[in-house]
Amino acid sequence: MHILNLIRWKNLLLIVIAQLLIKYALFESFDIITTLNALGFSLLVITTLCIAAAGNIINDIYDLETDGINKPNQVIIGRQISENLAYNLFFTLNIVGIILGFYLAHSVGESSFFAIFVIISLALYVYASYLKGTVLFGNILISLLVAMSITIVGIFDLLPAIIPQNRATQLTFFDIVFDYAIFAFLITLIREMVKDIQDVDGDYKAGMNTLPIVLGRERANKIAFLVSMIPIGAVIYFMVTYLYTQPVAIGYFLLFVIGPLIYATIKIFGASNNFHYKHISLVYKLIMLFGILSLLLYPFIIKTA
Repeated sequence: MHILNLIRWKNLLLIVIAQLLIKYALFESFDIITTLNALGFSLLVITTLCIAAAGNIINDIYDLETDGINKPNQVIIGRQISENLAYNLFFTLNIVGIILGFYLAHSVGESSFFAIFVIISLALYVYASYLKGTVLFGNILISLLVAMSITIVGIFDLLPAIIPQNRATQLTFFDIVFDYAIFAFLITLIREMVKDIQDVDGDYKAGMNTLPIVLGRERANKIAFLVSMIPIGAVIYFMVTYLYTQPVAIGYFLLFVIGPLIYATIKIFGASNNFHYKHISLVYKLIMLFGILSLLLYPFIIKTA
C-alpha cells in the first residue's frame, strides 16, 4: 500500500479512466478508423502509467525537505519506503516504460513517436529536480505533461490511421481530444498554482522561488483567480462548438463542470488559509474527474444525433 501511495495511484487511475474513455467511449462509439488494437492500447496505457509513476516517485524524492514541513504526516520515503528502494523503482519504471514505448512506436509504424516517451521521462525529472521551484515554469511544464497523457491517445490511435479519404474525420476527433487536453492543462495549472500558495511556507524554507514566494501570497492569489476564469470560457466555447444540439450534454456540463468551476473561482477570490486552498484543490480534482467522465456522453450523443 505504501508503494501505491508513493506512485499516487489515484492520479494514475484518473489517467487510465481518461485514456479508456477516449478510446472506447469516443473513438469506438463513432466507429472511426484507429490504429491500436486491444493489446496495443493496453501497452500505451501501461507505458503511460510507468513513466507517470516514475515521475511521481522522483518528485517525492526531491520534495523530502518541503514535504517534511508542508505535510509531515504524508511523507513516505525514509519512513515506510527507503530512499534507495524509491530510486530503484524510479529507474525500473522508467526503463520498462521506455522499452514498451519503443516497441509501441514501431508497432504503429511511427518510430519517431518513441521520442515522445523519452522527452516526457526527461521532462518529469527536470521538473522534479529544478523547475518545480521556479516561477510558473514548473507549473506550466507539469500541466503540459498531464495534457500529453490525454493527447497521446490521439497521437497513437488516430494519426497513423490517416489517409486522404478520412483525413477530415480523423482530425476532427483529434481536435476533440486536444480540447480535453487543453481542459486538463488549465485545471492542472490552476491546481498547481493553488498548491504553491498552500505550500508557501515549506517552499520558502527550502529556498524555492515559486509564484507566491516571489510576488507574495495575496498577488499570487489574484493571479490564480484570473487564470481560474479561463477554463469557464473554454468549456462554454466547447459546448457551443460541439454540443449545442445536445441538451443532455449541455445540462451535464453546466451542472458538473461549469457550476463547480464558478464555485472554485469564487472560493479562490476569498481564500486566506491552508484549509481554503486544500478545499479548492479538491474541488478542481473533482472538476477534472467530471470533465473526463463527460466522455461517457458520446455514445448517447451518436444514438440521438
